[in-house]
Formats: sequence, C-alpha cells, structure tokens
Amino acid sequence: MLGSMSSLLHLIGIATVFVTIQSDKHSLPKRYYNLYGDDVNISNLTNIFRTSSEILNFLKQDQYYLNQEIPDTTPEFGAVYDFVIVGAGTAGATVAARLSEIPQVKVLLIEAGYNENLFMDIPLFPHFLQISNDINWKYRTKPSNRYCLGMDDNSCNWPKGRVMGGSSVLNYMIATRGGAEDYDRWAEMGNEGWAYKDILKYFKKLETIDIPELRSDTIYHGTKGPLHITYPLFHTPLAEAFLKAGKELKYSLVDYNGKDMIGFSYLQSTIINGTRMSSNRAYLYPIHDRNNLHVTRKSIVRKVLIDRRTKRTIGVELIKYGRIIPVRASKEVILCAGSIGSPQLLMLSGIGPAKHLSELGIDVIRNAPVGENLMDHVAFGGLTWTVDAPVGIKIQTVLNPTYPYMVDFFTRRSGPLTIPGASEALGFINTKHPEKRSGLPDIELLFIGGGFKGDILLPILMGLNNRIRQIWNKYIDKYGWSMMPMLLKPKSRGRIRLLANDINVKPEIVPNYFDDLEDVETMIAGIKVAIKVGQTKAMQAFGSQLTNDTIPGCENYNYDSYAYWECAIRTISCTIYHYSGTCKMGPRGDPTAVVDPKLKVIDIQGLRVADASIMPEIPSAHINIPVYMIAEKLADMIKEEWGYLEESLA
Repeated sequence: MLGSMSSLLHLIGIATVFVTIQSDKHSLPKRYYNLYGDDVNISNLTNIFRTSSEILNFLKQDQYYLNQEIPDTTPEFGAVYDFVIVGAGTAGATVAARLSEIPQVKVLLIEAGYNENLFMDIPLFPHFLQISNDINWKYRTKPSNRYCLGMDDNSCNWPKGRVMGGSSVLNYMIATRGGAEDYDRWAEMGNEGWAYKDILKYFKKLETIDIPELRSDTIYHGTKGPLHITYPLFHTPLAEAFLKAGKELKYSLVDYNGKDMIGFSYLQSTIINGTRMSSNRAYLYPIHDRNNLHVTRKSIVRKVLIDRRTKRTIGVELIKYGRIIPVRASKEVILCAGSIGSPQLLMLSGIGPAKHLSELGIDVIRNAPVGENLMDHVAFGGLTWTVDAPVGIKIQTVLNPTYPYMVDFFTRRSGPLTIPGASEALGFINTKHPEKRSGLPDIELLFIGGGFKGDILLPILMGLNNRIRQIWNKYIDKYGWSMMPMLLKPKSRGRIRLLANDINVKPEIVPNYFDDLEDVETMIAGIKVAIKVGQTKAMQAFGSQLTNDTIPGCENYNYDSYAYWECAIRTISCTIYHYSGTCKMGPRGDPTAVVDPKLKVIDIQGLRVADASIMPEIPSAHINIPVYMIAEKLADMIKEEWGYLEESLA
C-alpha cells in the first residue's frame, strides 16, 4: 500500500514539476479563458500553499479509509472455511459481502494485492494507476501482425487490477449495463435464468442511483444498493457541446441504463462525493468488523485442490510470504479472479484443453474449452481534435499548483479532478441502421474531454512506439478533445493459453482483434460517424480541427479510404479492458461451455466461477456493472441451494 501511494505521489510530483516549467502559448479567445470559463487570470501563487496544506489533510483522511479495511488474516495450515473466494475484485468483494450476511457461514476472501487507498480514488487518475507496478498485473498480448501494430513489439498492454477492489480501482468508473437483448441472447443460448427479466432485479439491487431525475424510475433503477452511481460533478464546455452535437445529428439524450440505449448522454459513473467508489468501498468497507469474513492479502492462489477420484473440490493452495498454505472449503470454492486469472487457475488445476495441459505436464482432471471464447471491446485511439480555447483536460494544466483545480478537489471534491479519467460522455449508435433509436447499438462513441495526442501519460499507458509518440508530441501545447469509437458486439474471438505449469508465469493472450472482417467494417463506420460529430456546429464553435496526421505504416493508402482506416485501426488498437468469455457459461451438453447456468464448473463438484469470464457473449456495455450483477445473482443462487436465502442479515 505504501509503495502504491509513494509511486502515485512521485508521478504527481513529476507532473507538477513538469507543468510549472511550461508556458501557456495560447492567445485566449473571448469566451473561455480556462476550464472554469473565467475572464480573469485564475493562476495564483497562494493556490500552491493551499494545495500543499490540503494534501496533508487528504493523507489524514486516507488513514481513516484504511481503518475501514477488513484486517488482514494469514490462514492456518489446513484451515477450513465454508466458502473460499479467490480474488477480491468487483465480483469477489460482492460475493464475499453477500455470503457473509449469513452469520453461521465462515468465508475466506483471498487477494493477491494489498489495500486500496484514497489517492487511488481520485477520479481523474486512472492513467497514473495503470502505469503503477504495485497494483496492476500488467499483462501484455502476444505480438501480432494484425493488430496493435503501433505499439512496442506489436503487443497491446492489458492492465488488470491487483488490489482490494481489483479492476474497479483501476477502471474509468463508467456505469453501463447493456441492453435487454444482450441478456435475452444469453438465455436463448440455453442459459436459463439469465434473460433480462430475470437479472434486472440484480442491476437494481446493486445500485443507489444518485441522479435526481432518475431516482423516480423504479422500473429500471435502485435506490438502496451498495454501489452509488451518479453523473460526475464537473463537465468541460466540450462535453456540453458533444451532447448538443448529438442533438444536431438527431439523437436524443437518453438514460442508457433505462428502456433504450441508443442516444447521447453524460456518463453515469461509480462515483460518490467526487471520489471513486470501488467494489471494496461499496461492499467491504461497511462490513469491516464482520467477524465471519476473513481476508488474506498478498496471497497468490497457485491451484485449486480437487479430488481426482470423486472430482470434488477440496480447497485451494495459496502462497503468502513464501509459504505454501493449503486451505479447505467445506462447501465451495468460487473463482473471481477475472477473465485471465480464472482460466489460468482452472488450467493449472487440471481443467482445460487436455492436449495443452498434458504438454505442460499437468494432470488432466477434465477436458474443457477453458481459455477459449476470449472477447474484448476494442476501440480506435487515433481521433483527436484540437480547439482554439483552453477548455480541454490537460494534465499539465490540471496539476499546475498555481491553478485552483487541485485545491478545489482537495477542499471540496469539485472541479476537473472529479472527471473519471477525462471521460465525460458517450453516444450509442447503430451504424447499420442509423435511423433506429431502439434495440442494441453496435458502436459506442466515448467522448474524452482532452486530447490523446499531446497527453504526457497516455502514450505510455497505451504502449505506443516511438514513431507515433514523436508525431503525437507535437500537440503537447495544444488543447483538444478525443473520441474513441468502440466495437460493442465483436465477432472475433481470441484465446488464453498457459506458457508454463507455474502461476507466476503470465499466460499467453491472443485477442485476435479484427479477425472477423465484419468487425473492421463496423469500426470504420463508427469512425465516419465520429468525424461527423466533429463537423457539427456545436463542436465547430470551438474551432475543432481533426488532427489527421498520416499514421506510420499507413502511408501507402489514400487518406480516408477504407484501406487507410483498416490500417489505422490495426495500428492504434486500444483495449477498453473488457476481457471476458474465457470460462463460457452454457447448458450442460454444450461442448463450448465451461460452467453451467448456475456457474458451476461442469462435472466438478463444489467449484464455481463468477466474473466476466463466464459471459457467453460480451454485452453492449462497459462490463464493470454487469460483473456486479453476475456476482449478486450468484450469491443468491448459492444461498438458495444451501438453504440460506431466508437467513441472510437484513
């Protein structure tokens, strides 16, 4: 924890030193002089002293938050629990909180990382967190000649949380559910109980909607759940213009978590009082003194223990402080290690493709398609517009201690630091049927209130190669905005494979982005719509100009041709961190399924999986909220099966 905080403070310090030596070379337009729109100089040396003082107060508040963490426990050798949960991320924290509502049940939650801290919960800072070595698994995909061509070694960075709260501590706090058709499709594939009518109650159960105009919509929204969802407290003028641009293009402003998705909206975000609300804060902080829930941190599970004869799960084997500790589960082991960690653990435990496991010397307990069906939402990260006024988010400006932005956050939890990773709004569109305003979209246009090009952190986060970084660096003094067209229903499928019979060796990740050419066609259609947004009167009011530098490697194609954009998306291919599908849910008898609709690993007793890996098809959503839903539903299924449903704590 201390390492994470010191690393983050070090990065902030570097950025602050950087911004204090930068000079603002812009002549300010008449309307906007800064993010607040003031017509006076808001730079003030007293802000430096106020910021320093308030950061010290913030550190004191952080200690209070750390006191809300469940104390760390090191299990005794051979200790017995009713339920053992692997991974304290979005799903694991949720399942642990719900199962420990049963007073007589003893639960162990195992996490590889350490505590979350308050600095991690500053909404603008996901970039800093994802660069950190302390709380990020830092996976990378296998090099490819078909995608991520603009990244070092043709390999995509795949961040994943290693901290209490998991990736809900690293993500961009975007709260979307997907459409009813997404989940009805799951049911049509044979997954009884997963239609939208069956799971809507869990979307409502998990949330407290803090958006006043949506609280009365009790058909779609909940008001008593652990997770608070709201609009960010601050919007740039560019985000307001983006919504006006949507109206120009005949789209309505919508509650995309209500009846219809298609349209434009500010982001609904997992934020409370101007700070991130992770699964750890939402589900575990309120029960930090619950004595039937034990948490062991800095603990790596290296395999699930399964009786080969009976195919009954016995427990797990974990490593903590260099010691191997077996822990028994009298009822069930639940894997919540995510779409990389859960299939890796299953394969290391003998459940997976038989030939592949045998080649690595792993005794096969069950031949299963573990690691197949890998899905992700891929986006194009090369669309940035410059603007005439200093109204975009620039880290150089926001972290300049002479401006009031930092002091406003540390004193009132207000201002641009409350924007989740500079992501402000979105548009859901159907490129194949542009006139449709109902049903599922096929593209999300994610609006970023700052320029990717010229950002001092994003090229590092994305792993861009030096050629592209050099081109983007020429925009370092420019203000701007960006849009990421995101492919919502990819047809391409990838896979995950082990590289060794060792939990410490990261698996091979092959996402196969754009393997299906229909994905290419849809993405290019999304780019065309994004460019139209930039041409609207609303965006042109800021002098928006598309930075259409020729992308290295695409010089032989005519700019704006289909071939050029195909080259472009294969070069700047950006994950949206929605890895899913690798322990696919399906009915027993489905040869592609790993778990059944009760999330039980097929043909193995006492073992379930509950995270994004069980998704048979990826929903049209940022998957954090759907993972909460999966975990809430699993907890109820377990309680019902073991006769605990009526015994939970109120």
